[in-house]
Amino acid sequence: MSPGAPTDPVPFGHYYLLGLIARGGMAEVYRAKPQVGSKRLYAVKVMRPQLAREARFIDMFHREGKLAMVLKNRCIVETIEIGQHEGRHFITMEYVAGRDLTQVLRRCQETQQRIPVPHAVYIAARIAEGLHFAHTLAGADGRPLNIVNRDVSPSNVRLSYDGDVKLLDFGIAQALMKFTSEIGILKGKFSYMSPEQIRGMPLDARTDVFSAGIILHEMLTTEKLFRGDTEFALMEKVRKAEVPPPSNFNRRVTPELDAISLKALARDVADRYQSAAHLAADLDALISGYRFDPKELRQFMRQLFRKEVAKEQEETQIALDSEPESSMQMSVSQSEPIEMQPPHAYGTPADAVSAQPPRPLEPHPPQGPPPGAPLEPEKRGFWGSLFKKKK
Repeated sequence: MSPGAPTDPVPFGHYYLLGLIARGGMAEVYRAKPQVGSKRLYAVKVMRPQLAREARFIDMFHREGKLAMVLKNRCIVETIEIGQHEGRHFITMEYVAGRDLTQVLRRCQETQQRIPVPHAVYIAARIAEGLHFAHTLAGADGRPLNIVNRDVSPSNVRLSYDGDVKLLDFGIAQALMKFTSEIGILKGKFSYMSPEQIRGMPLDARTDVFSAGIILHEMLTTEKLFRGDTEFALMEKVRKAEVPPPSNFNRRVTPELDAISLKALARDVADRYQSAAHLAADLDALISGYRFDPKELRQFMRQLFRKEVAKEQEETQIALDSEPESSMQMSVSQSEPIEMQPPHAYGTPADAVSAQPPRPLEPHPPQGPPPGAPLEPEKRGFWGSLFKKKK
């Protein structure tokens, strides 16, 4: 299937494809715009033809896509349409110009800086807000839908260049988990599972709270929380859930934030936050003390990805037929096509079977760097060392 380009749009149903955004084991994602109507960009996710040969995958794809369409919340990427064109099954979502949290953490390692603590707290609060909305959503008959994401990971958190925080593919998380296990790329997701999920026990909303706690911890420390030499070793670490306080890595983390992080990561579900709403409330209470303005996240993203933002604006301008920049809707995409990493990865499947032994956890020196300041070279961490290796 021709992916098209901003200067060479290719018809696909009632859309024009404007280029490949990402390619994964179960789908390809294209930037697109309607052939008629509104001047707006979308992300069209097209199921791989080999999966479409089996009715069970198609049924899963459509059923979970329909569920995603009812998840209307500012912290969840909006799903707009489920359809089929010439035998290709697709889901249309809002287009969010930005980067996923995996890429943000990797760029921080490349540039030897951290996500500032207030920014990390704000991002985690919005993740928890989106999770709570889904967890408490009721159907048309008033009965709770009992949605549990089960796949909360940095690659499924989108940070827009405008400072928005959105969960990706929430409604089809179960379907994607089944897809990935069927085609053999589930390993490594273990790094973001809860202890009860690793054990195969019944799950509720608190498993997503644990996963959100992992993300918060990794944003504060710029260190991978759970990793091991082998898949078994990694699973054992998750089962034990022995978590050091984030302040061991980042002296800017307060005792209050340590307590929130460790409560979200409690091994026993009874000791954990009992809802994502409670986690969000405690994080938001901390944010007020920082006097944080969400515009600061917008500024942080645009500074961190300056070249990518410029390219995004240029391509959007072309795609929308020279729409004035002030009216552009930079509302899922990278500027360039990439291979989608499994949601476990910061660039490698080493989360499941690591090529190198985990680095012992060591605290930072008493004088920590200010927010956004360069990290010391010896604290480059997992993502930075990995990126250097790959280069």
